[in-house]
Amino acid sequence: MKRTARFFLGLVVLLAWSCIPSQAQLPVIRWEGRTMGSPYTVQIAGANLTPTEIEALKLAVEDRLKEVNRQMSHYQPDSELSQFNRAPANTPFKVSPEFARVVRFSLELNQRSRGVFDPTLAPVINLWGFGEKTDQRAVPPDAELKSAMKKNGCEHLSVTAKDELVKDIPELTINLSAVAKGFGVDEMIAVLRNRGLTNVYASIAGEVMVLGQNSRGTKWQVGISAPVEHWNEDNPMAAVASLSNQALSTSGDYQKFFTDSQGRRLSHIIDPKTGWPVQHNVGGVSVVAPDSMTADALGTTLFVLGVEAGLKFIASYTNAAALFIVREADGQYRQIRSSRFPLN
Repeated sequence: MKRTARFFLGLVVLLAWSCIPSQAQLPVIRWEGRTMGSPYTVQIAGANLTPTEIEALKLAVEDRLKEVNRQMSHYQPDSELSQFNRAPANTPFKVSPEFARVVRFSLELNQRSRGVFDPTLAPVINLWGFGEKTDQRAVPPDAELKSAMKKNGCEHLSVTAKDELVKDIPELTINLSAVAKGFGVDEMIAVLRNRGLTNVYASIAGEVMVLGQNSRGTKWQVGISAPVEHWNEDNPMAAVASLSNQALSTSGDYQKFFTDSQGRRLSHIIDPKTGWPVQHNVGGVSVVAPDSMTADALGTTLFVLGVEAGLKFIASYTNAAALFIVREADGQYRQIRSSRFPLN
């Protein structure tokens, strides 16, 4: 099925209900904020909460997100991640249980994907201008790239049973930008679930997790965009996923990228095997999974793999599915989905 270039990709949004026939609708509590350099949104359907209870919820969610940032931000100099990145080699560095869990998950996915998902790419990401060191984006000299590539590798990173991180080369640094937002969404959901709320939508940028039903008493309808040069939030959706008690994440090359002198689109998603931004015709990948951390990390993994290898990889998961949006030579787009992807 082809889609024209007027669609956009990477932004995952809750669809407006103007096109749905009028019916009884539950009340909705909604608020927005910012975390990890991105907007976040919370929606709660059918809950009878007082203004005081709503403010307490907002504060609890905000406090939890601040704690995730304190643990895993590569922008905050005093975060656990930043402190570990400055720590010496062969010295156990104690971290919070949550941080240790995210790193363990990342190392497991690194092994399962045979190195395609790599949380130790921080030196390479920074060299391309997509990290915390600089926002000046340009193709780096070959010698500098080769040097940066020698500073990464998950074989140099381990987590002890006592939640200690250990690196065996001093230059090793980590960047969890491909998994931390998803983890943050899961933590938002945990805060709300622990307060007895059962019909919830939470998102950070393109990472979404939903519980229960929407205000119409049906599954949450989450829109997925398609890749264009200049996207607009008001553009139509390329696809719609119907979700309940699931997460959806979209990874794409439309937002964080630059174009080099040869006209190549060079995005923030790096191939660990080459050190270069991924170069293929996939504009974006959306993944549905039981939790947002998994969906987030798998989105990046599948984008690097591409369609053929990506479909084989996602087929090994019994509880996850993917939708690839592929650019075609005529300026149009094609959707390719795995068998279990829940399109509306």
